[in-house]
Amino acid sequence: MFNQFKRLIIGQPKKNRELKDEKISKFKGLAILSSDALSSVAYGPEQILITLSIVGALATWYTLPIAGAVLILLAALIMSYRQVIYAYPKGGGAYMVSKTNLGEKWGLLAGGSLLVDYILTVAVSISSGADAFVAAFPSLYDHKVLIACLLVLFILVLNLRGLTESATVLSYPVYLFIIGLVVLILIGTIRVATGNIQPHMHASVGTAVPGVTLFLLLKAFSSGASSLTGVEAISNAVTNFREPSAKNAVKTLIAMGSILAFLLVGIVGLAYVYGIMPQTETTVLSQLAMQIFGDNAAFYFVQATTVMILVLAANTGFTAFPMLAASMSKDKYMPRMFTVRGDRLGYSNSIIILGVLAIILIIVFDGMTEDLIPLYAVGVFIPFTLAQFGMVIKWIHERPKNWVSKLSVNLLGGIVTFIVFMILLITKFSQVWPILIFLPFVVIFFLKINKHYRDIAEQLRSDIDVHNVDVVDRNLAIVPITSITTAVDKSIYYAQMLANNDVIAVHVSFGDEDEKAFQEKWKRHFPDVRLVILHSEYRSIIRPISRFIDKINRKANDQNYMITVVIPEFITKKRWHNLLHNQTSLRMKLYLIYQKNVNVCTIPFKLKK
Repeated sequence: MFNQFKRLIIGQPKKNRELKDEKISKFKGLAILSSDALSSVAYGPEQILITLSIVGALATWYTLPIAGAVLILLAALIMSYRQVIYAYPKGGGAYMVSKTNLGEKWGLLAGGSLLVDYILTVAVSISSGADAFVAAFPSLYDHKVLIACLLVLFILVLNLRGLTESATVLSYPVYLFIIGLVVLILIGTIRVATGNIQPHMHASVGTAVPGVTLFLLLKAFSSGASSLTGVEAISNAVTNFREPSAKNAVKTLIAMGSILAFLLVGIVGLAYVYGIMPQTETTVLSQLAMQIFGDNAAFYFVQATTVMILVLAANTGFTAFPMLAASMSKDKYMPRMFTVRGDRLGYSNSIIILGVLAIILIIVFDGMTEDLIPLYAVGVFIPFTLAQFGMVIKWIHERPKNWVSKLSVNLLGGIVTFIVFMILLITKFSQVWPILIFLPFVVIFFLKINKHYRDIAEQLRSDIDVHNVDVVDRNLAIVPITSITTAVDKSIYYAQMLANNDVIAVHVSFGDEDEKAFQEKWKRHFPDVRLVILHSEYRSIIRPISRFIDKINRKANDQNYMITVVIPEFITKKRWHNLLHNQTSLRMKLYLIYQKNVNVCTIPFKLKK
């Protein structure tokens, strides 16, 4: 039943050779990897206006130079990540650049920051989409958290079905959103050029506005910089593109940067000209669409595609998180489970864990994830900065052709992103300080995982001469039994072959059975096998058997022989039948596998009905 449901939801399994078919084109790559960055134009300009509105409507002209500064930052990031993709075509982005050139801990800081940021991306984007949805249907407001969780599950299932399927489904809303905003900007600009707009009160560019301070402008700039979250996602997923993957990834990156720049400038410019101010009951983008289109189908088209792009921005996290987690897992900084591909060739474990963590965040914050946005922005500028300075070190060491110009691009990018990071840290310290405490613990966690894997490798390394291995004189088999059954018969016969008839059967009695009758029955079945009956006044089976094995084990060490515990276990035909049994065999195995010098062997007996 479960397998049939699984096949219905995520589809039939794919073969390894079909992995090449999971590569995506530039068209689809732009949709699934740029949705986070492109969706930010729905709230980035509004965040700038909200900050400036503290001193009144006259300060709105400052949105223009602030948008210009954000564009400079965007250009620096696009040029820098273009070089990152060509230098590291296998993906990994900021993590790989930082680890290779700055050192292990800096790489883990970059990787940890991005992983946390992708979790926040899903939670924030889905919550924003749910907010927009319930704004259209106010009667559903009390169910906002449930709606957000269902949206996470929807995108999770799409990604479990495979990259190509999710890219196909999710590309349409992204391009519809782009088309809607391009038409909005073009029509709005034409109306401004022809004078076909109502006059609005706003200060001319360059007007001195009382109350505007450098700190306020920096805070507004840092709010606008949130529009750049998601720019790095393409560099983490280079291997998802069709060959030549690096070249296609760079073209997609440049296309994303160009579209983002056009939309950002257009919305900020028109919002200034049309005198749009932030309001609690509606968004800046919604007001702008109403002013330009009026209350008609075009307005609702922009609203609908905005809701969709905000929800689908979460897909950037679902695409980039598994790729980065797989890179770090291959380097043994994360559990091996993150390198395992599922039935549909996606990293299913990463996708499921990301979805679960995002749902937990949404529930904990009751769908009000606005407080996470500053963390979300600060978290991404840490790897931005580390990646740029990592590339600077790379060019200094390697000095390839045109290395000075390449170094200059990354040095400029590093300086700019570091300045933005400091601005975010200073202006929003009361909201972002937890990340300064949390990230060091994440790095320590990665190092602990790596140490565990190194310790295992050291202990499992097969580099000793087999002739020097200690040889035991004999092997003693111990068979725990509760009664005489076919499963016990099979286990005794196997134990006799294993230990050359040196077998002890162990039975635990609670004092409520005829021990003499049991012994006589045993002798009739196995006259050559010694039976030991242990008494348990507290009705425990595991404890008396474990004490007996410990006692035998001490003798085994002195007399140079090995103990093998052979455990009979019947396997039920249906899984739910296991609930009807006490799982003594399983509990005994879990205890014994941690005992030194004791081997454990299970003899399964499969029931037919």
